[in-house]
Amino acid sequence: MRVIYQTALALIIIGGLNWGLVGFFDYNLVDALFGTGSVLARIVYSLVGLSAIYVSIMKLMPEPAPKNAAM
Repeated sequence: MRVIYQTALALIIIGGLNWGLVGFFDYNLVDALFGTGSVLARIVYSLVGLSAIYVSIMKLMPEPAPKNAAM
């Protein structure tokens, strides 16, 4: 589960950096690498979006209580 979370977090960071490039320099790295509107670019955008949803849900869920909690 931790690997999925870390992968999702990495994809969100990549997506954020790409949006930063678009905002500051009008340069879309994903489109430059895979082609504008290509299947691969759409897959990358979809994975970034799904990662954002996953990480948001995981952050909203309560943390389980520690097993060794002293009472």
